[in-house]
Amino acid sequence: MTFRPDAARCPVRGHTPPLLRPLPIHGPAFDADPEATYRRLRAHGPVVWVEISPGVFGYLAVTYAACLHLLRNPERFRKDPTGNWEALGAGVIPADSPALQMMMPRDNALWKDGEEHRRLREAITTALSRVDTRALAGTVTRIADQLIDAFCETGKADLVASYTDPLPMLTVTSLFGSPPQLSEKIVHYVTRVFAAGSDAAQANAALESACLELVGLKRHRPGRDLVTYLIEAGLTDEELVQTILLIKGAAAPPTAKHTAAAIQLILTSERFAGNVHTGVTPVSAALEEVLWTRPPAPNYHPVFAQGPQQVEGVTVQPGHPILVSYAAANTDPAVAVPGAERAGNRGHLAFSAGPHACPAPDLARGISSIAVERLLDRLPDLRLAIPAHEVPALPGTFLAGPAALPVHFHPSTTGKQP
Repeated sequence: MTFRPDAARCPVRGHTPPLLRPLPIHGPAFDADPEATYRRLRAHGPVVWVEISPGVFGYLAVTYAACLHLLRNPERFRKDPTGNWEALGAGVIPADSPALQMMMPRDNALWKDGEEHRRLREAITTALSRVDTRALAGTVTRIADQLIDAFCETGKADLVASYTDPLPMLTVTSLFGSPPQLSEKIVHYVTRVFAAGSDAAQANAALESACLELVGLKRHRPGRDLVTYLIEAGLTDEELVQTILLIKGAAAPPTAKHTAAAIQLILTSERFAGNVHTGVTPVSAALEEVLWTRPPAPNYHPVFAQGPQQVEGVTVQPGHPILVSYAAANTDPAVAVPGAERAGNRGHLAFSAGPHACPAPDLARGISSIAVERLLDRLPDLRLAIPAHEVPALPGTFLAGPAALPVHFHPSTTGKQP
């Protein structure tokens, strides 16, 4: 059975005429030009009824003001889908739905409200506060060098597969103190879940099993790592598994795509290419530009209205997920910031806002910054191997960025580790 509300009784009430049918925020047309879909949706109001994935419907907030309203009013818009998501409770969402794996209730801070959310979030922030940032910078540099060493003599590489995807995964996994073989399994399954493909449900089950194995190891042999710190905070095994998933999922795939998109920008944009290489424009400026224009998590943070609620003049009804479109919010003409004026401006919503905002944005920025700078230092003549317009993009519902980044450069052993 597929949950398909009649478009004639679309549960969005406002001053603009409803779309005759919900626009999909998935599929080839959306993936080819997400911004065109956001513009079309924005023309119908700040919050619009959409198809999130095949057979899964909900709202999408597409203006900056609407997104902030949802993020900053947790009493009116709750996170926990349990009892709040009508279609989920009715059992009409396919078990193998890619959207379900990204939006299902979990025992971690992202999906909880009130005191339970505060307890679980405090465990995360306390654990992250114990991370030695200087040592972390050294770890990122070491991993970056090891990855570059593997291809620097060949003169060519796909930077996504060989560098930007594995680097944040390996970095975050190192903070867990996980054995290498188990780390590889976790990295593999996290990537598959975020890809939101047809195998997402199987990947999620395998990922949870691997994380539970890691929890068992750390209960038996504690160390100076994030998992041990979370155990010391008193989390249950289920909470530990889901919190590991949250940290890994929030830190690794988005950081990977953030890094890849920044490299793509530096290689293709006249505003950044020469300036970044000569030091006139810092790498951080390219990274912030990406967060404004191509946030790696374009649509997420589903919330549920507690009774009929007003959002920027539109009434939304309870029982349905409301996704926050960070991508649409950041490009909303009402808050448009000219490209030349974005340097140092962190008013974008790429790291979310409110009580569920990213707890460690500077750690994520630090990983991306070191990754880009190390690559440019080691391979200063880096250039795209294909025309800029041919760089493939990921399907962009939940994760966005280059799917591949083929490059050429002069073969080099500079800085190669012995």
